[in-house]
Amino acid sequence: MARGTASAPSSSKGENPRAAVPIGDIGGAGEPKMRQGCPVKTAPTRRLFAYWNERRGTRLAPERGDIEPGAIRDVLGNSFIIAFDPPADHPFRLAGTKVCALFRHELKGEPFGALWDEASRKMMRETVAIVADEAGAVVADASATTAEGTLDLELLLLPLYHRGKRHVRLLGALTPVTVPYWLGLVRVTTLTLHALRHVGPMVETIEPRRFGKIASPRRHRRGLTVYDGGRN
Repeated sequence: MARGTASAPSSSKGENPRAAVPIGDIGGAGEPKMRQGCPVKTAPTRRLFAYWNERRGTRLAPERGDIEPGAIRDVLGNSFIIAFDPPADHPFRLAGTKVCALFRHELKGEPFGALWDEASRKMMRETVAIVADEAGAVVADASATTAEGTLDLELLLLPLYHRGKRHVRLLGALTPVTVPYWLGLVRVTTLTLHALRHVGPMVETIEPRRFGKIASPRRHRRGLTVYDGGRN
């Protein structure tokens, strides 16, 4: 992506450059809840967040032009960029090959909101708005429905400045928690949103969660629960 893009505005006086999505539940009855303290599950989520966090520096978010594809080539397939455009339901500007493979077609220009089932759509739209409004990173547990059954996914949404404006683009990743043999052969028909959580600047230090007992004791660090004791 092009260099020389004007720097994104620094945070105004009194504004926390590490501000995140407001703490607490944001879902209504029967809707997914926003919570803190949950480690990310997939390496692409952790990798993309770490790069985004590095590129923003002391700003609320990096500029769109600050994101260099070559620096994150290992997770480009899982990544995407959507337009912040509520009337158009946030169409894809770019979508990685692995994201498109889930649906077995090119997603560029398609509305991001239309991928979600009816029960999840309202909450997803609200989540996109919160990411843009609050400049916070959000991770969500999601599932995909296919003819072969369901597939657990992890969704990451990150704000971007675009020519100095924040409500224009969002960077994201959509990654299977485990990769089934039929991935890319069977089309995902719809996505369902589950638990939401915001992540802070220490997420890149957390090892991928493994199946088994989580080590203790635990300690809180900048909006995340960090479990001591090394890898499980």
